[in-house]
Amino acid sequence: MPIYEYACEKCGKRIERIQKVSDPSCKKCPHCGGPLRKLVSSSAIQFKGSGFYITDYAKKGRPSAEAKKNSTPKSTAEKAVESLPKTTPGSE
Repeated sequence: MPIYEYACEKCGKRIERIQKVSDPSCKKCPHCGGPLRKLVSSSAIQFKGSGFYITDYAKKGRPSAEAKKNSTPKSTAEKAVESLPKTTPGSE
């Protein structure tokens, strides 16, 4: 649940409340009974790098996601040719 911050317009004190998004806003200051105003606060979450997927953090000994993406998959015909026994011309 998010934390909402309010400021009293009468006494100037700030309060924080953990509320659901669907809960109604606080209206009265718990200290003096004055009207409260909802404040816009910055987020406490920080995302670093280009994203936050598991593939963004390569592990040692494994090829990176970028290397996998840049390699071209082999067609069925190429796989079939590779599985044939190796022979040289004239050795039959």
